[in-house]
Amino acid sequence: MKLMDKCRKAAIELITLATQFGFFIALQRMLRMRVLLAALALIPAASALAASECNQTIADLYDSKSPAVVRITALTINPYRMDDRIQQAVGSGFIIDAKGLVMTNSHLVFGAQALAVTLDDGTTLPAKLLGADPIFDLAILQIPKPDSGKLPVLVFGDSDAVRPGDSVVAIGNPMGLDQTITSGIVSGINRILPERPRLLARAMIQTDAAINPGNSGGPLLNRCGDVIGVTSEILGESQNIGFAIPSNLAHSVVAQLVEKGRVIRPWFGVDGGLIDDRLRQIFTLPLTDGFLVESVEPNSPADVAGIVGGSLPVKLGTRSLILGGDVIVAINDIALKNAESLQRALDTIDIGARVRLKVFRQGKTFTTELAITERPLQPGDVPESSQSFSMHQDYGISNKLR
Repeated sequence: MKLMDKCRKAAIELITLATQFGFFIALQRMLRMRVLLAALALIPAASALAASECNQTIADLYDSKSPAVVRITALTINPYRMDDRIQQAVGSGFIIDAKGLVMTNSHLVFGAQALAVTLDDGTTLPAKLLGADPIFDLAILQIPKPDSGKLPVLVFGDSDAVRPGDSVVAIGNPMGLDQTITSGIVSGINRILPERPRLLARAMIQTDAAINPGNSGGPLLNRCGDVIGVTSEILGESQNIGFAIPSNLAHSVVAQLVEKGRVIRPWFGVDGGLIDDRLRQIFTLPLTDGFLVESVEPNSPADVAGIVGGSLPVKLGTRSLILGGDVIVAINDIALKNAESLQRALDTIDIGARVRLKVFRQGKTFTTELAITERPLQPGDVPESSQSFSMHQDYGISNKLR
């Protein structure tokens, strides 16, 4: 209802009240009505202010946020190669703390011999790797604080609030072109990419904002200017299908990377999956509820406890399985019936604890214990995938994807 209509209605009600109940009551009602109308009049202005704060123009976002985006150069030496032993990878990052903390991708800086960070004003500074996690593909660098002034920083937003269709921008250094901004939308959420250990897969944000080699480690921003993702991968041989690590995940590991140098995870040492209805329909075998163990990592807690993996490879459509291994029926007396119960059981596990397992093997059920240790890096944790996209420069020649 328009403001003029509200005023007209208020005047009619005032006259009616004055006639029936006297002027004093009418005056009270009039004052209350004026307060109400004043509040209603302010609502559009407040809404417009909020909308403008979270709907900045792309030019304004670039002006205010690009100073916190940096260019990262990583020098790597491969002692096992005769040719091209020295490689130089170029990517992006962004400052998250005025003390000089920079977030980027692990695949850009992990194992580098030397690191350098170039600021928005062109200043190049040496950088120290404080911590990296190849599984989540996140890393934190430390650069010196400036002698005067403050470093610009970006703020993490809430990636759980992201919806498909939300407008986003990416800022980075694609193909070595400094401080480039591209725009698009969130194309999808909770994307699980292939070539990931199933127990360590992470959900990603998909976007059609143009990202290319050299964008690795740069920020994906919402229209408020908050970081809602860390650009990390592209889908090979596709157009405008890029992925970012959700900001909530990235923010949650900062403290561990800075203080411990790594993300600390409890270690079972098994790979496999929950038994579902599809398996029961296909196989006329006595499949019990639980987690089907397909493989056991050598020297892991599960290996020490005698857990057995499978030996019979089976392919069901696009899904490959190894049957014949143990089925973990329960962890710490929590029956493994679905993904929710599995997560609830895993949440009870800490490094150094002893865990009770109920195991089904060859028609019999037994109970065993294993001691949980910290998970070490495994050979498959460091991807050599063309989906990762820092830009390599071999003696100045680019376009070699990592």
